[in-house]
Amino acid sequence: MSHHPDYGRICAFLYREARLLDDRQWDDWLTLYAEDVRYWMPAWDDDDQLTEDPLSEISLIYYGDRSGLEDRVFRIKTERSGASTPEPRTTHSVLNVEVLADRGDELDVRYNFATHNHRYKRDDLFFGTMFVTLRRGGDDWLISDKKIVLKNDYIRQVIDIYHV
Repeated sequence: MSHHPDYGRICAFLYREARLLDDRQWDDWLTLYAEDVRYWMPAWDDDDQLTEDPLSEISLIYYGDRSGLEDRVFRIKTERSGASTPEPRTTHSVLNVEVLADRGDELDVRYNFATHNHRYKRDDLFFGTMFVTLRRGGDDWLISDKKIVLKNDYIRQVIDIYHV
């Protein structure tokens, strides 16, 4: 399915999402998400298995719709407004994009990510695999589901949306 006729446009969409995070264009970033999006980063349990139910098991991040993302963006913008708070500097890389399924109005896409983060004179790297559903909306897509499998979950800080 990686030879999907829209493969180039799919990659361009994913690259744009990454760029908007790097450029801290939070409001434009939100427009890429459907109102009913599920945005989920499961946790790894004690048996090194991913949690399977965000409603009954622990997650690193879970928002059941876009209002949760909107609230998070509002908080980021508010917290970052203080002159003493350094802005995070990130570089998001999108790698190994594969189209897993095409259901006509929705596409299931898998890709790897690596995000370099610089803050407080420290560098961190977050990496893993994304599973996203892209819903056709007008001339482009909206992200209607995003599952983030963070492979290096032993981290020194609270994970946030711009780290992935």
